[in-house]
Amino acid sequence: MTPFLAIEREGAILTVRLNSPETRNALSTPSQMQEFVDLCAAVRLDRSVKVVVLTGNGPAFCAGGNVKDMAERGGIFAGSPYEVSESYRNGIQRIPSCLYNLDVPVIAALNGPAIGAGLDLACMCDVRIAADTAKFAESFVKLGIVPGDGGAWLLPRIVGMPKASLMALTGDSIDAATALAWGLVTEVVPVAQLESAAQEIARRMAVNPSHGLRLTKRLLREGQHMRLDSLLEMSAAYQALAHHTEDHAEAVAAFLGKREPQYQGR
Repeated sequence: MTPFLAIEREGAILTVRLNSPETRNALSTPSQMQEFVDLCAAVRLDRSVKVVVLTGNGPAFCAGGNVKDMAERGGIFAGSPYEVSESYRNGIQRIPSCLYNLDVPVIAALNGPAIGAGLDLACMCDVRIAADTAKFAESFVKLGIVPGDGGAWLLPRIVGMPKASLMALTGDSIDAATALAWGLVTEVVPVAQLESAAQEIARRMAVNPSHGLRLTKRLLREGQHMRLDSLLEMSAAYQALAHHTEDHAEAVAAFLGKREPQYQGR
């Protein structure tokens, strides 16, 4: 069986492509969800990976859940209410638990529609850039269901509660230009330029020391739910660790010597 995630590596940058274009990269099988969990576990352990770029093959980024399975009450939607709840808890909800909390930066390169779970998947990433052909919808309510994978927590933190409420309670889609105006994405480019634009951002991140990237992302994540004084304590501890790395010493020496640094990941 063809893996759902097609993975390429160039230097410190990992490019991950949702690779089921015939289903518009629908995300609804346990094996697909397990691939995300396995990917995150591997990246967490591989200190040489500095940035992940997540995109889709074909015209869509991700169309969300498989509506045919919903209609047939099959796959992860089968069984009693308790069994469906457990399918969510032990299935798709494992993705935000691992992807949102991944140590390295994740850039979503949104090559086309990101609908339902597809939008929530994009919201788990740190930076989102979109092709001008992309559109976005928190569309669960149109199917009589709710965001089951963290969207009700993720989306308001990106676009604010009023806009998130509008999207979630109407289920209507917005285009790339609106997504840019609302801060859902940071950049909109022609679809032919999306890949190069995402890789350019990834390279700008990857030139920095790996420990600095991972610790900074962790602070940004923890800052979403911590008091300032608690975050300052964590920042002090992380800063003490960072000051005692070889890459910090190299960065300072390169700055003073007016040369490019040579980091070793130590």
